[in-house]
Amino acid sequence: MTNRSKRYLEAARQIDKEKSYDPQEAIELAKKIATTKFDETVELHLFTGSDSRQSDQVVRGVAVLPHGTGKAVRVLVFAQGEAAHIAQEAGADHIGDDGVIQRIEQGWLEFDVSIATPDLMSKIGRLGRILGRRGLMPNPKTGTVVTPEDLPRAIKEVKGGRVEFRMDRTALIHVPIGKASFDSKALLENLLVVIDNIVRSKPSGVKGQFLRSASLATTMGPSIKLDLSRTLSLKVE
Repeated sequence: MTNRSKRYLEAARQIDKEKSYDPQEAIELAKKIATTKFDETVELHLFTGSDSRQSDQVVRGVAVLPHGTGKAVRVLVFAQGEAAHIAQEAGADHIGDDGVIQRIEQGWLEFDVSIATPDLMSKIGRLGRILGRRGLMPNPKTGTVVTPEDLPRAIKEVKGGRVEFRMDRTALIHVPIGKASFDSKALLENLLVVIDNIVRSKPSGVKGQFLRSASLATTMGPSIKLDLSRTLSLKVE
């Protein structure tokens, strides 16, 4: 059995494991038990009814959190010429083409999100084995392959609170919804936006109930079970 810290055990004692919490109540409890010295991330965990072995049931998409993630995001843009200038003006942290590709092949990965213009996708294809397993590869499905004209919007979204969600092999989805220091209203609104986007991303191949259970947890804290029906009944204002 995993040895838990006194802080974790104290937090766990404040959670009723038999109870499914109203979203607002769960958020307030998560904030209360986040007592580490750093600002913990609050994450949403969803168990889906998708079969991860079926390609037509993979859940993947993006959501733009209205109150951001609370994290500074370093953005790399693969671009050249005028597109590189546009990316620089839009606030990209790193910009380049062949030189950046070589640096990544040599082990450089000092960025959180990468965006590319379509003309460079053939060049960066060889980075798939490096970036793919880390979730850093530009992909049209997640809005990270865009035209030069769309670069300002894409960069702004990524830096402002854009999160990607993707189902894992166990049919679970894990998504950050903000920091424990956020006020409860901001976390609730971020939570509802994420769930709304995930529900709308339901694959056509999924039969029966799509979302089976939901919970919240902070970086170092125990899980708090959400009342799924109550959560799904709330709407983004």
